[in-house]
Amino acid sequence: MTAVEEVTGQLDRLPRRNAVLRMSEVRAAELMDGEPIAGENDQTMLMNMGPSHPSTHGVLRLMLELDGETVIRSKPVVGYLHTGMEKTAETLTFLQGPTNVTRMDYAAPLFNELVFSLATEELIGMEIPPRATWIRMLMCELNRISSHLLFMATNGMDLGAVSMMIYGWREREQVLRFFQKVTGLRMNHNYIRPGGVAADLPDGWRDDVLALMEMLPPRLEEYDILMTGQPIWRDRLQGVGVITRDEAIALSATGPILRSTGLPWDLRREMPYLAYPEVDFDIVVGSYGDSFDRYAIRLNEIRESMRIVHQCLEKMPEGDYRAGDAKVTPPPRARIDESMEALIHHFKIFTEGFKVPEGEVYVAVESPRGELGCYMVSDGGSHPYRMHIRGPSFVNLQTMPHMMADSLIADAVAVISSVDPILGEVDR
Repeated sequence: MTAVEEVTGQLDRLPRRNAVLRMSEVRAAELMDGEPIAGENDQTMLMNMGPSHPSTHGVLRLMLELDGETVIRSKPVVGYLHTGMEKTAETLTFLQGPTNVTRMDYAAPLFNELVFSLATEELIGMEIPPRATWIRMLMCELNRISSHLLFMATNGMDLGAVSMMIYGWREREQVLRFFQKVTGLRMNHNYIRPGGVAADLPDGWRDDVLALMEMLPPRLEEYDILMTGQPIWRDRLQGVGVITRDEAIALSATGPILRSTGLPWDLRREMPYLAYPEVDFDIVVGSYGDSFDRYAIRLNEIRESMRIVHQCLEKMPEGDYRAGDAKVTPPPRARIDESMEALIHHFKIFTEGFKVPEGEVYVAVESPRGELGCYMVSDGGSHPYRMHIRGPSFVNLQTMPHMMADSLIADAVAVISSVDPILGEVDR
């Protein structure tokens, strides 16, 4: 008897008022694909985990086939968010594009804006001023820190270290306050735009960043005491959700998942962009490919990002924060009151946008979750003809069935948390 027949036979006896439940459960059995793995005398159970389960970090749904408390098979089910951002991009100008893509990975919005802007600039053949490049790198590394702090908070909460949720959010809040001072918003900034950034760094920004860099080291040491060396924490993560290097490569996993297998693959080093060749930092890797390695990698990547931020403070050049190309960037606000031409240009660029030469391009950056890529096609107009995002969260979800196989259902929570998916990036 197939899984569909078994579930259908059991659910046919339910009252008619449970028809919706019947349909969803039969569909769940169909999603499992294939015959049950258990033997003839064994019975397995199909369980629906999410999309409202706290540990799924959003509207992720997991179909689990259980033998007792052991996960035999699992299948991620996505598509509940319905954002349609890739299609929406075709209706927006290249200048409006960052407003759309910034909402994909809402824990690391500046990386979405960066990859879109780099793709647009590649099509135009534009070079941006050095100061704009270093500002982008500074902001993205701070965003990497805030994203990993969010992971520390939720990873602790998922596994029972409730205090970690408070501590992680406390430190992340300080970074978001700096973002608010620079961009005007805590999230979804629309700060990195084609041609540079929206505004220069405000007065006192160095002192603010230095205060952040002084605040974090002792707090990270507290994390080590609270979690890294804690026996219960290590028992919950070590040897859980193991993935091999060959499996990770075959499934196109990137970011901390791939690096946890011992492969030092990081686009900042392997396919450099911005000014990363001019800064010194280490690629953090693991040894066992388990959930503990993925936790430790993110914790130590915060320290490496801090090294990069310190170098940005030392090497930040003077100059303009955006390109001087009048066709791509709006005029300085002060000129709008003085020049009719500047006012007309400001009006036209925000209503009609700027035209981009025909062509196609793929650009990738290293986001906190792995390779974030943007494939963009232009037909010579002011809107992208086609835009596709290679979201690392979407690709990394493929690793979950391999990590969860033959593990306890209690460990499924640890595996989901170690993948650190953002569903806004999955359902684009």
